[in-house]
Amino acid sequence: MSEIVKVGMADLNICKAPNMITTLGLGSCIGIALYDPALKLGGLAHIMLPDSTQMRNNTNIAKFADTGIEELVRRMIAAGAVQKRLVAKIAGGAKMFEMTASSGVGNIGARNAEASKVKLKALGIPLLAEETGLNYGRTVELYCSTGEFHIKSVGKPLKII
Repeated sequence: MSEIVKVGMADLNICKAPNMITTLGLGSCIGIALYDPALKLGGLAHIMLPDSTQMRNNTNIAKFADTGIEELVRRMIAAGAVQKRLVAKIAGGAKMFEMTASSGVGNIGARNAEASKVKLKALGIPLLAEETGLNYGRTVELYCSTGEFHIKSVGKPLKII
């Protein structure tokens, strides 16, 4: 029997096959799945904000795309992964609320998705697939046996990337 590893908001974790790792309720947040296919080792980060350098209270490194992805890579390497083998898939980054242009918040979902892509590129980790944007929440599951990233949304068919 395989285990389900749960990742909370502004949290991250790793797991190996045959286990599955999941995070619930991605709205404007991004679920970043990293996978080492040779080890069948997966990692998942639930990031809330694009950039830790823009915040004074940035002690939770899992909250931000820049520091969360770095920490996820560090943990996977510590568990035996090879950075050159890592691949990524992302989901989330929805525009959950209509904001006026002057609100300053802007489309945080799109900014989270872009910051995630920039960080992955800087680390040399290819982004194999994404399901981002639009205006609905998502729950994601990374199956470490296969590397499949399942995306579930209320009223929508299961999407596998």
